[in-house]
Amino acid sequence: MIQVANRLNTVEEYYFSKKLREVNLLIASGKPVINLGIGSPDMQPPQKVIEALVEGLQNLSAHKYQSYQGLPALREAISAFYKDHFKVSLSPVTEILPLMGSKEGIMHISMAYLNEGDGVLIPNPGYPTYQSVTKLVGAVPTFYELDEKNGWLPDLKAIEAQDLSRVKLMWVNYPHMPTGANPTEKLFKDLVAFAKRHNILIVNDNPYSFVLNDNPQSILSVPGAKEVCLELNSLSKTFNMAGWRVGMVMGDSEHISNVLRVKSNMDSGMFYGIQKGAIEALKCSSMWYVTLNSVYKERRDLVWKLADALNCTYDKNATGLFVWAKLPPHLKSEEFIDNVLKNNHIFITPGTIFGSKGEGYIRFSLCATEEELEEAIARIK
Repeated sequence: MIQVANRLNTVEEYYFSKKLREVNLLIASGKPVINLGIGSPDMQPPQKVIEALVEGLQNLSAHKYQSYQGLPALREAISAFYKDHFKVSLSPVTEILPLMGSKEGIMHISMAYLNEGDGVLIPNPGYPTYQSVTKLVGAVPTFYELDEKNGWLPDLKAIEAQDLSRVKLMWVNYPHMPTGANPTEKLFKDLVAFAKRHNILIVNDNPYSFVLNDNPQSILSVPGAKEVCLELNSLSKTFNMAGWRVGMVMGDSEHISNVLRVKSNMDSGMFYGIQKGAIEALKCSSMWYVTLNSVYKERRDLVWKLADALNCTYDKNATGLFVWAKLPPHLKSEEFIDNVLKNNHIFITPGTIFGSKGEGYIRFSLCATEEELEEAIARIK
């Protein structure tokens, strides 16, 4: 038997990959499971986006290899999007790199900057991929704890009390997933100053800015941020395009060039029609966001009722595609969600998959219809 690479000993199969097999087996056996675990938008992208994709299929160049850097028109659309919504100026030629989803960017950035043994600051709770990719490239995760008492924002003084001599990269994610916490302007300024003091590259993973949020922010809006920061973004949540795999990384031209050196050896460009659809998405008017969020607001109201029925508490000021809820005292997250799945046929995400600070919390997705949510409430009551 050929032995796997040692790096596979440091990571496990992604939680949702395993858990969804269990959920699907229940569904196949006739159990009417309502899935509130996954943040996969269930609504359609804008119609003009679909039309642009279909039209793009007829282009004579559509089925050829595409540029590793994406269509110039796509980079120009990203630049205009960031200028309009974040007041950030980006060169479409040198400071923007389209990605096949922002998750791809986590790997590319890590491969571009991390050597074996380098330290990486990772939020706890936080997106599990930060940790798994760090381990896959042989770097060392150093967790910084986020706490409800501090609004789920990092305590930079506590972080600086640690030995940061080997830390090279820091992952931040605001608006935060899974908690829905929003950054303050001061936080982003403090993070940029922190990065400069310690010569650390900070990457803000920013795909949730437009979901139930009236104040989208970018860390790149801070003067001097491009020197020490990259930002990831995605069309998945904002435009219901998760399966299209369209993301982007923005920052200083040298950083982007370094990421491109990895990416250009990993794929052969994004499909032309998808790029044309992405361009149209980025041009959407404010009415798109209003319409999208009106649906999510109705769903969130129902999820709050579901959380109430489960005796959970939650922050009504949180934003994003999820509701992060605190369980009653002494209840364990995974035991709780397994009981709800078994007894009520509702799948909810346990907070522990996001780190030890997620114990005692659960996460509801808003990617379910109002009918499904009302049925879930009825099952609990």
